[in-house]
Amino acid sequence: MDFEIWDAHVHLSGVPGATPEERAAALIRYADRLGVRRLCIFMGMRWKYDPSPEDFRRENDEVLRALDAFPDRLFGFVYLNPKHTDASLAELERCAASGPMVGIKLWVAERCNSPLLDPIVQRAIELRLVILQHTYLKATGNLPGESTPQDLAELAARHPQATFIAAHSGGGQWEIGIRTFRPYPNILAELCGFDPTSGVTEMAVRELGPERVLYGSDAGGRSFASQLAKVLDADIPLQAKRLILGENLKRILSPCLQAKGIPI
Repeated sequence: MDFEIWDAHVHLSGVPGATPEERAAALIRYADRLGVRRLCIFMGMRWKYDPSPEDFRRENDEVLRALDAFPDRLFGFVYLNPKHTDASLAELERCAASGPMVGIKLWVAERCNSPLLDPIVQRAIELRLVILQHTYLKATGNLPGESTPQDLAELAARHPQATFIAAHSGGGQWEIGIRTFRPYPNILAELCGFDPTSGVTEMAVRELGPERVLYGSDAGGRSFASQLAKVLDADIPLQAKRLILGENLKRILSPCLQAKGIPI
């Protein structure tokens, strides 16, 4: 089967290497074994749950170094902490408006239904950036700032012009997460970061349509192969697999890539 695979969710952590360049090279080496052509990377070699502006600037600098080393393979998403709104907006200008990054990564510092996110999302709309938001429903309970699928639904409803990627498809209880996203066409469900489970991709396609589902690996926390298996082994049409593995991500990144003159 001939697919052009684009991975929506890759980290510099969890892979060997003493520098961002070495870790990016390792990721690409592993990706090449599985035919993964493009990788969206974010967060640095070390991370914190609630990073200070100094922390996320350092992490973004590490990602920028990786992008410089492999511009034909990597896309960068700028890592922000909405608790530090002004610093996050300044970092957005540095890394995306004036730099090569094409998306935003938000993790667990602040729940994403907070109004603190509104100016960040508005600027993302202006810059044509996608926003990848960690979402999870944990049986043991979420972290204090960890967003649920319902939180992201609130944010997406406030900003219908923005494009959101729901990392982990809501995570944990993905059946609830996928159904939560159904009324919001500006949310795409991304499949990474939990064990391959029979039926998850089929449900996402059934509930959202194949145009709203994305492949992501969560490497180096997860393997490319285990996460590809969720799509390749799914009982869905070949064209749906092609969309999920690359075409959907290419489509939502294209406005920003074209504005920056980045070839695809």
